[in-house]
Amino acid sequence: MEAVPVGDPLFRVDVIASTPNPQQACWLAMHNDYSEGYVLDGAIPSEERAGEYIVRHCLAGGRGHFGVIEHPQITFAIGNFPHSVAMQARTHRIASFDVQSQRYTGKRVLAVADGLLPIDDVFYSRPVGHYHDRQGKRYDVTDSDREEDLAFYMKAAKQYQRRINQGWAEEHARDILPQSIRQNFIVSFNARSLCHFLDLRHKPDAQIEIQWLTHQMIPAFLDWMPSVAKWYVENRLNKGRLAP
Repeated sequence: MEAVPVGDPLFRVDVIASTPNPQQACWLAMHNDYSEGYVLDGAIPSEERAGEYIVRHCLAGGRGHFGVIEHPQITFAIGNFPHSVAMQARTHRIASFDVQSQRYTGKRVLAVADGLLPIDDVFYSRPVGHYHDRQGKRYDVTDSDREEDLAFYMKAAKQYQRRINQGWAEEHARDILPQSIRQNFIVSFNARSLCHFLDLRHKPDAQIEIQWLTHQMIPAFLDWMPSVAKWYVENRLNKGRLAP
């Protein structure tokens, strides 16, 4: 899909936890494989040097020794993406997910129905622009299209409110909500599975919203594991290769 100039201002991606000195952890794993003695008894290279060693001896030149980068882990908080992105993100089960439940978070929908929250705060609508997908469908999203969708979301919120007021259980009433409802989720990757996720979801024919998600992950990856992430960006990103 073609990217539109701006993503959605409510989308958020934040790192909430990560393994310290991740490249040293990878180096220790690699070094352990051919060490005669206990791996911590010898000298350990700096974080920067460790990353250089990992790239040179495990990743570069098609070596494919991705196992050593499974040891460090990073956890992201993802905010306000549509339900469809949360579901697409966890399709391949390559990471650990906790997704906001629509069973317990319906008060925001009721607030939309009562006019206490803007529709856009709870339901996502793709920005005005030109799009095409991997099947070749080409179309424009216009201002009037967007207004029609927002009206539909309000109708869904009102129907949800009606069912709740009738005494329906939340897990039943939520069935009428569109997939555009915004959801938050927590996801944890090891470095290899993060590369796998970026292979799948950053490529140009991926859904544009999940591309925006991966675009926000890459700076965190570069900051966390500079040598490994730089090698990944230069050698694998957008190439659609088989997962490492």
